[in-house]
Amino acid sequence: MDTVIVTGSSGLIGSEAVHFFSDKGMRVIGVDNDMRREFFGEEASTDWNRKRLEEECDNYYFYSLDIRSEKEMEGLFGKYGKEINLVIHAAAQPSHDWAAKDPIKDFSVNANGTLVLLEMARRFCPEVVFIHLSTNKVYGDVANSLPLEELETRWELDRNHRFYEKGIDESMSIDDSNHSLFGVSKAAGDLLVQEYGRYFGLKTACFRGGCLTGSAHSGTELHGFLSYLMICTMQKKPYTVFGYQGKQVRDNIHSTDLVNAFYHFYKNPGVGKIYNIGGSRHSNSSMLEAIKMCEDISGNTLSWNYKDENRFGDHIWWISDVGRFQADYPEWSYQYNMQDIMREIYEGLRQRLSMPEKMK
Repeated sequence: MDTVIVTGSSGLIGSEAVHFFSDKGMRVIGVDNDMRREFFGEEASTDWNRKRLEEECDNYYFYSLDIRSEKEMEGLFGKYGKEINLVIHAAAQPSHDWAAKDPIKDFSVNANGTLVLLEMARRFCPEVVFIHLSTNKVYGDVANSLPLEELETRWELDRNHRFYEKGIDESMSIDDSNHSLFGVSKAAGDLLVQEYGRYFGLKTACFRGGCLTGSAHSGTELHGFLSYLMICTMQKKPYTVFGYQGKQVRDNIHSTDLVNAFYHFYKNPGVGKIYNIGGSRHSNSSMLEAIKMCEDISGNTLSWNYKDENRFGDHIWWISDVGRFQADYPEWSYQYNMQDIMREIYEGLRQRLSMPEKMK
């Protein structure tokens, strides 16, 4: 039976992949040990999502395992062997701030864990398609050297710059920049995935994501900013904006659109590929614009404060150019824009938090 292994299966992208490939009739093997709870506390636990997946998805088999453990991964990959057609590696330590607190554990998850999975794939299922969920943080803060203009609600790139029309492409250097320790560990994993493709011939791809989002996000202060922003607005919790006058710009891609991109690569894979993937010019916002959307949708006013010091390595302006991926897979397209994303996050949180719909 066609089989996909999804690491981080109870997280935002992992759970989306579980649903997607289960619906395609594949056997889905989920791997997750809820380290998000360890990273960010009980409110960030993904155990609720694990239970939901087990109830909703056919042919889904869950394993609470650690991707850093060669013994545990040997047992898993050895059990399914060449029946494994696809690995979607979405497990990660995802926070700049948390990485600085425990650099060794951050690197062991993001780099060593990726290496263990690659080696298991090479040994047990060498024809597998291996998709790695990377990040735009592998570029460090190079983007902050771009010529920017301050507008009323956002920073914007100079209209004469080559990245203005479509966003930042894969030609941006990853050198000579501040990455944060998180960015470094993710870059190490990213390069390993490329090298296992080029050196060993594995069919691999790194998807360097912008902000990844959707209603299944367990948003917390240090990760999942749109989800957490909406939680704070709905529950009237205080929120802190760090630096850049709140005008920093992020492109936001819905988990459904991202996993659909994975599927297109799986059906026609390459070797050692890298793709910038995000909301592009289609779906992006500044922090100030996102706050207004949360307030408009929820009917509440967010209580937020401002700290002038930005987070280390944080981007002022990031919009992904997805042109390389679209050129390789022209049938792929977006289903969600910013308003769609924010409305779905609101509805999902309202159900999870058992809150009444706002008064019309």
